Amino acid sequence: MGLPRQIRLRRRKDFDAVFASGRTWSNDLLVLRTLPTNCDHNRFGFVTSKRLGNAIVRNRVRRRLRETVRVLPTRQGFDCVLSAKAKAADADFARLSSAAKSLLQRAGVLPDPAEASS
Repeated sequence: MGLPRQIRLRRRKDFDAVFASGRTWSNDLLVLRTLPTNCDHNRFGFVTSKRLGNAIVRNRVRRRLRETVRVLPTRQGFDCVLSAKAKAADADFARLSSAAKSLLQRAGVLPDPAEASS
């Protein structure tokens, strides 16, 4: 099961809005940009540039990021763009997933552990 279409950022103007007005967090594998919205759901976009490698590598990284986001419980009302850095091409799923989770936690997109358990 993939990431539903309604929670994907797809249009250039949506990406541009996040890049222009959003806040940025980063670690050694990823850059996260978020923009608060008034929607009742989150939308996620993924950027994998040619610096990452060939199409096979870029698609693999995108699939791993989509799966990580799909299974996470998130707070609603954010447009998020995850951009992969060059090191992400060599990272395994667990490391990439952990990096994405830590950025989403720092950005406030993931609920606090106390909120998630109640």
